[in-house]
Amino acid sequence: MTWYTYLNEMMDLRSFSNLWFWIALAVMWSSASHWVLGVPYDMVVRAARKAGEAEVDLQDMVRINVNRTLYIVDIAGIWLLGFVCFGLTSLAILGWGYGAEIAQALFLLGFPMALVWTISLRTAQRIRQDGLMGTALRKAISRLRLYIQMIGMVSIFITSVWGIYTNLVRHLNNDYYKAEGASSLLNALF
Repeated sequence: MTWYTYLNEMMDLRSFSNLWFWIALAVMWSSASHWVLGVPYDMVVRAARKAGEAEVDLQDMVRINVNRTLYIVDIAGIWLLGFVCFGLTSLAILGWGYGAEIAQALFLLGFPMALVWTISLRTAQRIRQDGLMGTALRKAISRLRLYIQMIGMVSIFITSVWGIYTNLVRHLNNDYYKAEGASSLLNALF
């Protein structure tokens, strides 16, 4: 094998058969469930156990990140929403309309993270509006983390199923795995 072959395998745009895509998926969801509202979740656990200074540190960190997030949304929220919607729509069209596997993979990474960002933004607004502190703040962050983990589980499942399907279609080259072939098989049977 030449250096070109190795380089080609490392930069392969067929994402679902590439190990780097699956590593990126795992790291993304691991980070998303650990860094809730920009605060590492171990700070929440430490604040619940030790209170005192740990509680104050948690409240300060949450306040800083909530204020920063809501400031960005106030200044550029509409523009960010427009760019994210444009990007996700473009990826969906390129991925499923034109069959670009890299666009499918990026959409399957980006769309769930847009959902996570949306619920995180809503939680940040609620924390500021209600002035959550102490136990109520820890519960809000824990609930948000649970929602992020649920979105992550569904996202990983859907991405895995789609990746397996894509690899089966590519490697087996069997028309019965494709949607048109499956419908013709069902028509022939019934």
